[in-house]
Amino acid sequence: MRLQDKVCIITGGAAGIGKATAEKFAAEGAKVVICDVNEEAGKALAEQLGNDASFWKVNVVNRQEVQAWIDEVAAKYGRIDVLINNAGITRDSQFVKFKEGEVVGQMSEEAFDAVVAVNLKGVFNCTQAVVPYMIKQGGGAIVSASSVVGLYGNFGQTNYAATKFGVIGMTKTWARELGKYQIRVNAVAPGFILTEMVLKMPENVLAGMAANTPLKRLGKPEEIANVYAWLASDEASYIHGAVISVDGGIVLGT
Repeated sequence: MRLQDKVCIITGGAAGIGKATAEKFAAEGAKVVICDVNEEAGKALAEQLGNDASFWKVNVVNRQEVQAWIDEVAAKYGRIDVLINNAGITRDSQFVKFKEGEVVGQMSEEAFDAVVAVNLKGVFNCTQAVVPYMIKQGGGAIVSASSVVGLYGNFGQTNYAATKFGVIGMTKTWARELGKYQIRVNAVAPGFILTEMVLKMPENVLAGMAANTPLKRLGKPEEIANVYAWLASDEASYIHGAVISVDGGIVLGT
């Protein structure tokens, strides 16, 4: 098994891509550590996974909470081999909506700040808390969730796009800074994936999303989890500073 006995942290691990990743990592022999704000779902998943899996209720925006959690994980397991920065939210709206010569709507500052806090600052907080442990133990792997929106932008997602572009920037910067410590840093850019949130969209919208994808279908959470697992494993030991699109080819038309 590719991740046998590796201690692997997955943020936002209670649902969607995070849940699929936790299940994949457990199947590959990892000791899975899940954090999420959904305590009920997180605890149930950790119990289901077994193999010394554990759950912590953590808000990745809260730096003190994150640091305390990482310290507890290191104390419990003795090391931290992998960090999957998967937690993220959306708060979509048009940047400025103009109609008949008047501004009739716009993205709120609150919506912008909320997405930046989770999707960008959360990645910063978790990575900075984990890295000292990885340096001391001689290495590790960090994989963060970007998005195809972080490669080409998307209508109504100024805040989300900014964070996913930002994750790519941090990934490439950290790759330069942390490589000498044998800490590999990469990112994954998912396309349209059939998570619980996406499945709530109208069928005609889902059909349109699939039609715009060269493979003519939406992705499955497990297909992102598979790439996370590969990047976390020794099979990807010379992959560093990369952003891998897992999108059914949708970026080909951008």
